[in-house]
Amino acid sequence: MSPKVILTALLVLPLHAAEKPNVVFILADDLGYGEVGCFGQKKIPTPNIDKLAEQGMKLTQFYSGAPTCAPSRCVLMSGKHLGHADIRGNRQAKLAFPEFKEGQHPIAKETVLMPEVFKKAGYTTATIGKWGLGPVGSSGDPNRHGVDYFFGYNCQAVAHSYYPRYLWRNDQQVEINAKPISGHPRPLGANAEVKMEDYIGENYAPKLMVAEAEKFIGEKKDQPFFLYLAFIEPHVAMHPPKESVEKFPKEWDTQPYRGEGGYTPHPRPRAAYAAMISDLDSYVGRVMAALEKAGVADRTLVVFTSNNGTTMEDGKESRFHTGGVDAEFFNSTAGLRGYKGSVYEGGMRVPTVVRYPGKVKAGSSTESPGYHADWFPTLCSATGVEAPAELDGDNLLPVLEGGTLATRKPLVWTYAEYGGQVVVRIGDFKVLRRQLATKNPGDWEVYDIPADRSETKNLAAQKPELIQQAVEILKREMGDNATFPLKVPGVND
Repeated sequence: MSPKVILTALLVLPLHAAEKPNVVFILADDLGYGEVGCFGQKKIPTPNIDKLAEQGMKLTQFYSGAPTCAPSRCVLMSGKHLGHADIRGNRQAKLAFPEFKEGQHPIAKETVLMPEVFKKAGYTTATIGKWGLGPVGSSGDPNRHGVDYFFGYNCQAVAHSYYPRYLWRNDQQVEINAKPISGHPRPLGANAEVKMEDYIGENYAPKLMVAEAEKFIGEKKDQPFFLYLAFIEPHVAMHPPKESVEKFPKEWDTQPYRGEGGYTPHPRPRAAYAAMISDLDSYVGRVMAALEKAGVADRTLVVFTSNNGTTMEDGKESRFHTGGVDAEFFNSTAGLRGYKGSVYEGGMRVPTVVRYPGKVKAGSSTESPGYHADWFPTLCSATGVEAPAELDGDNLLPVLEGGTLATRKPLVWTYAEYGGQVVVRIGDFKVLRRQLATKNPGDWEVYDIPADRSETKNLAAQKPELIQQAVEILKREMGDNATFPLKVPGVND
């Protein structure tokens, strides 16, 4: 065979498996839009996340799939917005399936998730962190949805403790603390001393999870992998390691948090919250270092984002939000309206960064709107994996590569909890309605987001045509869901 024929044959051979791009998707938990440096945070250093932004692209108008945990993760993993998603609220599995003692309402067996599609395409898949889409043994078990290796918390409620009795390794419980620390102790009295040491156990779960991620990357470096890292920081309860807390100024904390807004008390709540975000940033650094050590950093697409916005207010006369978070002190929403549980910007606009060498320009930024439903088609397109038909999201790869989308589907949320809320984003405008599950549903609201990022000027009276357009979109996009019912006047009433 001539050299020319040999060369031609080599050129048409398929890529070696290791040359397929890897995916590392990092999801923070309740991290607000303004809580990392590259999105405006001034008090908490986040050098590793900031470095990701320097090496990639910031998405400045990117939204979570929902304003709380489980439904947001369902949208992310399924590529279906809340109008079509199985899970549209946080609901414990035991309410419908009493055989399960922990875990959230399970997604359906036939619902296709990202790990399944990547596994079918030849990827080794892992989920490390918090799952929240169905108990082990249920139809939502991660190992039944294409996850080759699962390590972490299956249940969101268990994840309120950073020192739980056990974590899951696939279908097996692995004990990590003989004496677990509850995330929900009784509040302390007004005169009681608050001691940090009372809420610190032996083995800190996040450290074990990031170590598992490093191990997975090292072991799978010679084959393509899809790694979903769902860290639990900075979701309360706040009981980070003492050494992490002590990195921050003592003068920050003028009064302790006594647990009056739920979760664990803390003598230095501001420092503790900063420590959780700082630790999260350090995990990002460790993951990137593991990719570099494995020699795969330049062929790995890395996404960093959050499941929803900053921890909500507790509804009491307190300077603290739920769990002791001081969102005002940290300017956690960067001036956006609302918090976790709200469909206003502060509840759903999340800090988002993408690093993909050779595809995404370093130091770039985009204001193109997007949300979690977009990741499924986008990651498939970026890696050459065939995506399922009829996903709700758009493929954002043209945006990541510096271009634009020819058309953008409306962004849709139909959220059954926190009073019942719906949102449609149409171009620059956001049309929403709240309190739909109450006796007195709220009126329609319309905001011009680029011009009014804090949502202070309701344009409903001036934009009735946008409300009608949103109603028609919801009629088309809002499917029935008996587990998470929601009635919208004029849409499905």
